[in-house]
Amino acid sequence: MQLIHRIFAIALSTSLLVGALMLSGCASFDATSASISSVSPQTKNTLAPTGVLRVGVYLGSPTSLVRVGPSGESFGIALELGKTLGQQLGVPVQVVEFPRVAEVIAAIKDERVDMTFTNATAARAKEIDFTAPLVQLELGILVSTTSSIKNFSDVDKQGVRLGVSQGSSSQSVLGQRLKQTTIVPVPSLEVAASKLQNKELDAFATNKGILFELNEKLSGFQVLQDRWGLENLAIAIPKGRQDAFPFLNVFAQKVRENGQLDLMIKRAGLRGMTKQLITE
Repeated sequence: MQLIHRIFAIALSTSLLVGALMLSGCASFDATSASISSVSPQTKNTLAPTGVLRVGVYLGSPTSLVRVGPSGESFGIALELGKTLGQQLGVPVQVVEFPRVAEVIAAIKDERVDMTFTNATAARAKEIDFTAPLVQLELGILVSTTSSIKNFSDVDKQGVRLGVSQGSSSQSVLGQRLKQTTIVPVPSLEVAASKLQNKELDAFATNKGILFELNEKLSGFQVLQDRWGLENLAIAIPKGRQDAFPFLNVFAQKVRENGQLDLMIKRAGLRGMTKQLITE
């Protein structure tokens, strides 16, 4: 709850940051294109210290990276935000792909990548920094259509094998919350799909954006309608780069206001979002 309040406090302060940034001369704005037209060398060096913006992604989540259609064209919010940010900074972009989100977070922490887009949890906020949230997703469960699990309350029973992404926030939260369920960490979403299809898992828990994506690859499964929580997704960067936050918060605000974020969401096929930001 404290993190949610902190996130919304950041969101409320964004307008103040916009004013401060414009007064400081760190960036100027083209009202027609709604884009940042200049960036200070200090900001550029802070966000991309190697001269290349390294963007961390993982395959299987529309919030990060998905491949669509016969040609396997790549989309995803983290991917597209990274490319857009690189354009604004005037630096090349290197996309660094990982098997799962936990490895992306570790890479941000160790400064092996410069930015990503992910769930802003209290635990992660101790190790990496976040902008105000841009997207809020429901957390849910994927089960077989013949499963006796009809809602989340049915999960916490002996004998239920619940899959989660290894090292994810779902593993941490549900490992503490569920007392009888067997939590089964899996190394990738591909492995999760295989274990569900082979009946080695009774259910899989994560945000609904990923669940709907998984569901399309499986036969005889469904995403349950209820939710067990919410994810607040934001741009993440390594600690120690706070000097870039005035610019970064303006960037986040602009992509939301000018419709770029909506187009990224549409291209990635992201589902399971709340209609407006909710506090719980």
